[in-house]
Amino acid sequence: MNQQVLLVTGGGRGIGAATALLAARRGYAVAVNYASNSLAADEVVRAIRAAGGKAIAVQADVGDEAQVMAMFEQVDAKLGRLTALVNSAGVVDVRARVDEMSAARLERMFRINVVGSFVCAREAVRRMSTRHGGTGGVIVNLSSAASRLGSPEQYVDYAASKGAIDTFTLGLAKEVADEGIRVNAVRPGLIDTDIHASGGMPERAAQLAPSVPMKRTGSAEEVANAIVWLLSDEASYTTMALLDVSGGR
Repeated sequence: MNQQVLLVTGGGRGIGAATALLAARRGYAVAVNYASNSLAADEVVRAIRAAGGKAIAVQADVGDEAQVMAMFEQVDAKLGRLTALVNSAGVVDVRARVDEMSAARLERMFRINVVGSFVCAREAVRRMSTRHGGTGGVIVNLSSAASRLGSPEQYVDYAASKGAIDTFTLGLAKEVADEGIRVNAVRPGLIDTDIHASGGMPERAAQLAPSVPMKRTGSAEEVANAIVWLLSDEASYTTMALLDVSGGR
């Protein structure tokens, strides 16, 4: 059998990196996408190769259509036809109320978190869909528990972008269900990654942990377990699912 080929956007850190590492252990050839931190992506690739796996690092800002298309062409050339996509790349911004948000902030948030996921999924469908001569595949989008909670007084814009990902997942799943493609989303809760620091609140997860029914934060590896299960044949009848990995929050 041909090796399964997975592209993980935002694969150099956090949940994306954990997913890339776990998928490689399960036999996938992995393309690790990064926007600017080549050192982090290269470290993930080195770890995969050191364990006997196959991986490449691919630079692209998912908010730039031309870069996304070039990224997919690199994956085609170096790893072969794509069979799986994890849309993990995303951004948050500093804490703010809606009445303090600039249009530039909102444009960046939705360009990367929403438009980027759409364009990456578009390119994946063009390669996977039986309608386009493919043999099928799987897409997993990274949403967030914020899509249910709204994140008032912090980042309603981020929460709204993840609400869009939920709706996108549902619609795309129905659109390509009979073309051999399954589409699902994972909605992490308070996960101990550096995304909180990039939003100016490095201690946010630890501070809010007592509000979680399980009374702790989650790990990137726990989210990766859910993602890789959705990628696998064990989830062969699962599509259009929004899977919460949130400790009950």
